[in-house]
Amino acid sequence: MFEDGVSNAEIARAVGVCAESVRRWRRMWEQGGASALRRRAATGRSPKLDDTQVETVRAASEQGAQAHGFEADL
Repeated sequence: MFEDGVSNAEIARAVGVCAESVRRWRRMWEQGGASALRRRAATGRSPKLDDTQVETVRAASEQGAQAHGFEADL
């Protein structure tokens, strides 16, 4: 879309993001081409929970708070 001269506003509407994101992407594209837009590996601290533990928490939260002894699901 950048190569075709589509405006930032049109791109934002087409992909469902804010125009500021498109402006940032366009700057990256202008400086480094399409490869500059590729997803990079996440940085920062490693997760404290493994996949099994995350799934356990997800399943428990889907049951609601009352299923775990709380008075209300709030």
